[in-house]
Amino acid sequence: MRDYITVIGGGLAGSEAAYQIAKSGIKVKLYEMKPVKFSPAHSNKDLAEIVCSNSFKSNLLTNACGLLKEELRRLDSLLIKTADKTSVPAGQALAVDRDIFAKKVTEELQKNPLIEIINEEITDIEKISEEGIVIIATGPLTSDALAKQIVKLTGNDKLYFYDAAAPIVSKDSIDFSIAFYGDRYSQEKKKDETIEEWKLRIENQNINEHSYINLPMTKEEYCSFWKELVEAEVVTLHEFEKGEIFEGCMPIEVMAKRGIDTLRFGPLKPVGFDDPRTGKRPYALVQLRQDDKQARLYNLVGFQTNLKYGEQKRVFSKIPGLENADFIKYGVMHKNTYINSTKLLDDTYNFKSNSNIYFAGQITGVEGYVESISSGLVASLNAIQKFKNKEKRVFSEYTVIGALSKYISTPNEKFQPMNANFGILPELEGKKIRDKKERYMKLAKRSLENI
Repeated sequence: MRDYITVIGGGLAGSEAAYQIAKSGIKVKLYEMKPVKFSPAHSNKDLAEIVCSNSFKSNLLTNACGLLKEELRRLDSLLIKTADKTSVPAGQALAVDRDIFAKKVTEELQKNPLIEIINEEITDIEKISEEGIVIIATGPLTSDALAKQIVKLTGNDKLYFYDAAAPIVSKDSIDFSIAFYGDRYSQEKKKDETIEEWKLRIENQNINEHSYINLPMTKEEYCSFWKELVEAEVVTLHEFEKGEIFEGCMPIEVMAKRGIDTLRFGPLKPVGFDDPRTGKRPYALVQLRQDDKQARLYNLVGFQTNLKYGEQKRVFSKIPGLENADFIKYGVMHKNTYINSTKLLDDTYNFKSNSNIYFAGQITGVEGYVESISSGLVASLNAIQKFKNKEKRVFSEYTVIGALSKYISTPNEKFQPMNANFGILPELEGKKIRDKKERYMKLAKRSLENI
């Protein structure tokens, strides 16, 4: 076994991992291909470059990402500490001067005698992992050469090259005076059933069948929704993304622009359903599919989209039953290399097929800056434990750090990248708290007690 740990990738997760390993007294070799080679989205020669927004999101404990940052502060995260020091005014959010942030992180790692930064592209993971422990933190824009190595390592069917995901909402925020449970055709009234028998059957089905939630729409509601959808603002894709995105699926707004009835013969087709409120087939119907084992999260079936996040909230909230929806995750369609972690990793980000290998960052399916930092911290703490022949450190699922680790390592055939949200935390015990702010604060208190 080598006397150092290798970290591949000097982004947010890799930089955090290198810092934590060195802090424990272990030498680190940190490989970063910049400035020898840049990805299509990177341009800064420093480590921990922030490519998109300069915001690390809310600092409030009633926001899951704000709580995650506080958990990381208490665990001495270098990157959150640096973000705090390089912050710029952003109201209740933590935003940074991105150039100063990257420079400060780089300087901190460069001055540590236990960290050796090597500007080189790694293309052979197997050789490195044969001789020592390695953390792969190469991000959503992993180079083609290394991606081929990861395919070889994980299997051809377990690496994704673009992210085409529909929005996810919390079940608690859905209006069930409109919504109802049930699969297609199971909700239709049978010819020999009375209205009373049909409603009783539907009621029993609502109790027993939770895999799909259905939102019926009248003609007026559908036409209003369609008009807002086709006129909404979309995200402009990078040139290097455009060739990748539309091969596997079509954005719902693109489909809608093909004609006012296109969606009604596609993802919003009402065939096989009767509206329990009227006993008649609705004009259109939106289906939500269960997204987690606990049935707390549901995704909008067929709603992969390039709409801007604010537009998704505005337009999709016009769907009857989602007027007050809590959007846990917005739909995305962009270049994003990530592995099927639910089959490949455990809850310490350790590769099941080779215990010398850890993954960290967005390549694991965590989404967002702070989430990537969290994965880098967890992977590095466990790489340290392995290096010292000690037991793994598994974080409590009552913490956001632990809930994210559990999410990416729990079997899920519909796995897609996830950011920090209260929907992945176990529910509070006792009487249900309706006030969202109060409920979130109690979840935060429980988390910080467990961290």
